[in-house]
Amino acid sequence: MRTLISTAFVSLDGVMEAPGGEPGYRNSGWTVKDVDFVEDAYELKAREQEEAAAMMLGRVSYEAFSAVWPSMTAEFPRYNTMPKYVVSTTLAEDDLVGDWGDITILRSLDDVAELKKTDGGPIIVHGSARLNRSLADAGLIDRYHLLVFPLLLGAGKRLFSDTDKDTQKLRLVEHEVYSNGIQKNIFDVV
Repeated sequence: MRTLISTAFVSLDGVMEAPGGEPGYRNSGWTVKDVDFVEDAYELKAREQEEAAAMMLGRVSYEAFSAVWPSMTAEFPRYNTMPKYVVSTTLAEDDLVGDWGDITILRSLDDVAELKKTDGGPIIVHGSARLNRSLADAGLIDRYHLLVFPLLLGAGKRLFSDTDKDTQKLRLVEHEVYSNGIQKNIFDVV
């Protein structure tokens, strides 16, 4: 069974964002403008690239990443060559980029559940707020890699669902606090 890992930059109140910001709300850019840069805080990002065997994205994140990452060979060499899975009901095969390795479209959470049953290493989910919430609600996420920023933002995309569901227990397996207040928290879903 493959491990599905959700990784995110997240504020203390659960807002997630891509590095550098995303349009649509006034606090956009908080991952780079509101907290001092401390290189050690991002060690997890390099480790994820080495440990992951595949990447999973929702359609919106796929469209954003595929427009930029294939040309970033120095920054993302492993991500650029590993298999990718895009969970989408609307994306067509013709919409896939041709210069970013093996890309497979999954049409449902059932397809994700079937993929998890296959042999292979961990699958990492970047960005993809809506997909993350759906995966969590379906009980498909096995681990969270969170860099928690010491900020309260109020508005923005939420990593966690607000669905009324049974308690989901987590076990802290690794943590560290950095001089800029960022916390690395790695949780296994129990």
